[in-house]
Amino acid sequence: MTITVSRTAVPENGVVRYAGIGGLELEAGGYLPDVTLAYETWGTLNEDGSNAVLIEHALTGSTHVTRGDSDEPGWWEQLAGPGAPVDTDRFFVVSINIVGGCYGSTGPSSPAPDGQPWGSRFPLVTLRDSTAAEARLADQLGIGSWYAVLGGSMGGARALEWAVTYPDRVERCAVISVGAASTAEQIAFAQAQTLAIRQDANFNDGDYYGGPFPEGGLALARRIAHITYRSAQEFDGRFGRSAQAPETPLQAAALGDRGRYQVESYLDHQGSKLVSRFDANSYIAITEALMSHDVCRGRGSLGETLARATARFFVAAVDSDRLYFPSQSYELAAALPGDVDVHVIEAPIGHDGFLTEIGQLGSQLRKTFLV
Repeated sequence: MTITVSRTAVPENGVVRYAGIGGLELEAGGYLPDVTLAYETWGTLNEDGSNAVLIEHALTGSTHVTRGDSDEPGWWEQLAGPGAPVDTDRFFVVSINIVGGCYGSTGPSSPAPDGQPWGSRFPLVTLRDSTAAEARLADQLGIGSWYAVLGGSMGGARALEWAVTYPDRVERCAVISVGAASTAEQIAFAQAQTLAIRQDANFNDGDYYGGPFPEGGLALARRIAHITYRSAQEFDGRFGRSAQAPETPLQAAALGDRGRYQVESYLDHQGSKLVSRFDANSYIAITEALMSHDVCRGRGSLGETLARATARFFVAAVDSDRLYFPSQSYELAAALPGDVDVHVIEAPIGHDGFLTEIGQLGSQLRKTFLV
């Protein structure tokens, strides 16, 4: 008698994997031993390794760009997947959790050599450091050069750093909704967020593991950030001055008793959502990595720095972005070698339009970039 054994296929696409890349000497002087990078892949790397695409996540994003073999939606489904502009039937797509994160890569909540969480001892990791770490993982995966590296916001800053640091390893680079460096205003917004966390009564200088979590500080940081992610037009059109029913903002015997406006309730909700999925120390570590963003650091002028890159560039901006102004994208494009256009996403939502409206650039990406 023949017995047929049913086997369930092991998921391969969109599943988190882990790779050790060894010790990492850091730009600011610190050192991380035995660094682990969490990553996901979709599709198949071809024999000569020429179809690899790296998608870099934004500040609090994960590696889960698109579904793959799971039912969990990804955060850039309009961009990547079967038949999408970054077609996972054609490309071998990789997404890597940044060093300092809390989605599997070495970060402040990871064990230090003494077995205790790094906490307050976690060093400053710049975006350039993260690029060096990712290059080691690319080596392990057999990827000598990327067909394309792309990302939005902090992901775009990481993509740009890749193109300048490793020009012979990046054939195409898409920089979306970010400039060549974090401006003073962007650093100021970021400092307000990290200070909100550090001043939480439960922060304990970053060594809060095993005790109360600094939820209030992290939620406040997210509120501050989210205001910059959305436009005034979006807030006015969506909420206006409406009260959060059944609350009444203009009826209270004491200040502490008043109800909320709808926009306040919305920001409270955004803060609560992040607290449920993110580590406060990682928020600080990655925010300060983004504060470090300056592709010109130690390399000369913007023109001199970008002259190092040999990639074909795709630059895009959201017209209503008030965090990374479109003017920064135009400045970047003008300084790049050759004639580089700025593709504009028309979206009243603000900065987050790079996520929600990336589909507007689908045809341009197919026709001028991913060819």
